[in-house]
Amino acid sequence: MISAGHTVVFSRKLVASVLRPALLTQRSFQTSVMAPVKVGDAVPSVELYEGAPDKKVDLAELTKSGKSIIFGVPGAFTPGCSKTHLPGFVAKADELKGKGIKEIICVAVNDPFVMGAWGENQKADGKVRMLADTHGKLAQALDLEVDLAAVLGTKRMKRFSMVVEDGKVTEANIEPDGTGMTCSLAEKISV
Repeated sequence: MISAGHTVVFSRKLVASVLRPALLTQRSFQTSVMAPVKVGDAVPSVELYEGAPDKKVDLAELTKSGKSIIFGVPGAFTPGCSKTHLPGFVAKADELKGKGIKEIICVAVNDPFVMGAWGENQKADGKVRMLADTHGKLAQALDLEVDLAAVLGTKRMKRFSMVVEDGKVTEANIEPDGTGMTCSLAEKISV
């Protein structure tokens, strides 16, 4: 029996042995686990920004009819995004639009001014819409966040591309490591 005024010290091993079963039991009741966007998913209603903070674009509304391509990159002006990913979609824009694509949309966790400047730098005007996911809400909604704080200062978006038809994803290409360029490039899109 322990009386008042005494200090009781428990070992970490003892505490872990008591708490671990409780935690495992708690986890076993979880009914849903978030998974990255997949074919058949609806495009989430997330406000993105085009060129300025007062120019909001609801992605679900933008893609609700017709065929669109959405691709996401870790960051504007980064080497892989500027040398390969965005230029590929700019170069193939006319061909893709000739196959029935209404909108080609580039999204990154950046501010709208940076996305606008990057689009100008890459001559994307009229070919690829440059939308800013300022707070990473689209990255979260699609479960495509990647922690690049050590390199880019914050969480960003995994590199991906997808085809959307009438608001539903019909093709989803998510880079396995989140940043590589194996499956999400313009030449990998099938329309």
